[in-house]
Amino acid sequence: MLDTPLKTEHLRLRARMVPFAGWTMPVQYPEGIRQEHEHTRTRASVFDTCHMSEFRISGPGAVSGLDRLMARSTEDQLQGSCRYNFLMNERGGVLDDLILYRVGEDESLVVGNAGTRTSDLVWFKESLPGSVRILDETMSTGKIDLQGPLSAEVLKNAGLESDSLPGYFRWKWVTLFGQKALLSRTGYTGELGFEIYIPWARTPEIWTRLLEQPGVLPAGLGARDTLRLEAGLPLYGQDMDANTTPVEAGFEAMVQMDRSFIGREGLLAGPKKFFVGIRLNGRRAARHGMEVYSNEGQPIGQVTSGSFAPSLGYAVAMAYIRDGATRTEGTPVFMNEPNSVLSGQITGLPFYKTGTARMKLP
Repeated sequence: MLDTPLKTEHLRLRARMVPFAGWTMPVQYPEGIRQEHEHTRTRASVFDTCHMSEFRISGPGAVSGLDRLMARSTEDQLQGSCRYNFLMNERGGVLDDLILYRVGEDESLVVGNAGTRTSDLVWFKESLPGSVRILDETMSTGKIDLQGPLSAEVLKNAGLESDSLPGYFRWKWVTLFGQKALLSRTGYTGELGFEIYIPWARTPEIWTRLLEQPGVLPAGLGARDTLRLEAGLPLYGQDMDANTTPVEAGFEAMVQMDRSFIGREGLLAGPKKFFVGIRLNGRRAARHGMEVYSNEGQPIGQVTSGSFAPSLGYAVAMAYIRDGATRTEGTPVFMNEPNSVLSGQITGLPFYKTGTARMKLP
């Protein structure tokens, strides 16, 4: 198990630590998941995301090489921008969903999931031209997510000017508490937020200084999961994997098919399932792997994520519905438990529709 540079800080804050994707991570603090969730929705929280993988890919052919590997183009991506993207296999299945930062004319920073770090690196080395330099910077890069509608005010209180804050899915170099940092307006909560990339050794100091700002509390994996679920954001390995295409996962509008890339032929075969939201009739949550049935009792799909939604007051789930089955919004469905039945209706995503992620900054 790997430790992030913030493990000592989490223990000092009495976090409950759990294994996650090969790392020891905080799942919650003494205040509890629900309070952390609500605090992020209304104020601002910091999350330890140092477990995410970072690859710096540069040199002649780096941009065109990545373009061949990604579902979305990298060649038309501007410097200073971030782009949600998909690394795919030949069948169109998602090997990893990631964010690609264009940091130079021939240089990108690729941020992926912790559990796919080794396989991503192998895929890059096998698939990119020999002229391309690939550096795994995971163990030298610290990463803190500041999320919540007051996060911009927190950064201003910390000394950043308004015009130094990047726009939505953009990034800038800033100096935060005397440290040069890559600051992007991205996140995984559905709220206004920023991701902060800093040297590994400086991470505890930056974390502590952020927690000293008015209204900021720490939040763990538990709140991160309920927040992203309400926002309709998939979790790799649970809602999306190598047997699922970006089109099946609901990202058809993002995929640029008018170019050649690995996985394109698989996508042309068409989707075999469709990603949907389910609003449950009550507070009891559906679990990953539960079969979804039509109102007539026919099996039509499978739940991938489910939880009580603190911001909504009822349980929600995300699921794949098989091609050919009715998935119209409002369609009644149910899931069996050993001694009960969970009922609900198919609904659109996101579940929580008043998040501040795209809000304009003054």
